[in-house]
Amino acid sequence: MKSLFLTISIAFSLFVFVSIHGVAQQDSSSLSSLPLVKYTPDFKFKEGLYLNFDQVKNNSPIPKFKIISTVDYSNPQFFEAISTESVISYYDNLGIRQDVAMKTIWGFSKNGSLYVRMSDSFNKINIVGNICHFIANIVILNSRYSDPYYYNPYYYYRSYGPPPSYSTTEIRQFIMDFETGKIYDYEVDNIEVLLMRDPALHDEYVALSKKKKQQMKFLYIRKFNEQNPLLIPNS
Repeated sequence: MKSLFLTISIAFSLFVFVSIHGVAQQDSSSLSSLPLVKYTPDFKFKEGLYLNFDQVKNNSPIPKFKIISTVDYSNPQFFEAISTESVISYYDNLGIRQDVAMKTIWGFSKNGSLYVRMSDSFNKINIVGNICHFIANIVILNSRYSDPYYYNPYYYYRSYGPPPSYSTTEIRQFIMDFETGKIYDYEVDNIEVLLMRDPALHDEYVALSKKKKQQMKFLYIRKFNEQNPLLIPNS
């Protein structure tokens, strides 16, 4: 009887381990098992919350109905509303509640479009491909100590301690490598690096003058995406 009980216990433990391990690995392994389609502007990403970039590549977000929130699911600004919360809760594939910090979430998909989290805000990725392009509002923290318009910074620092800092918001352009999920500033040097996956196109771009490289950044991103189409799971 003890032997039978031990066997059942071991079998149950293995079942639980495999089940949990399978759920944890589902997003990273499903890409190879799902049919892939070439991305076009008509493609619609599944609506939901992306915890990480693997879920983006797999087109496998956490759907609305699994997210625990007081916000009405029918609210067209559902994701924007829950983005103000510090912690997001959802039910995983085993029905177990999970809590994650909002600051660790990659982004979400709404109406078929991707929104990536940058500097505590979510920004729509307008150009999707193996090289993505988007614009984001970035919060910059500045110190008044180096501000030439801040009166007598040395006296303030000596009398009251370090002067208070202040923040400003800037609109900046970024590019994202869809193979790795890494985000780069929209600069010539970074574009040159990403174009290296297409040697002919890379050599063509590198041969341009410095002025032409700057002027034709967007054109070469478009060329790269056309010649190297992005493949996305569609089920």
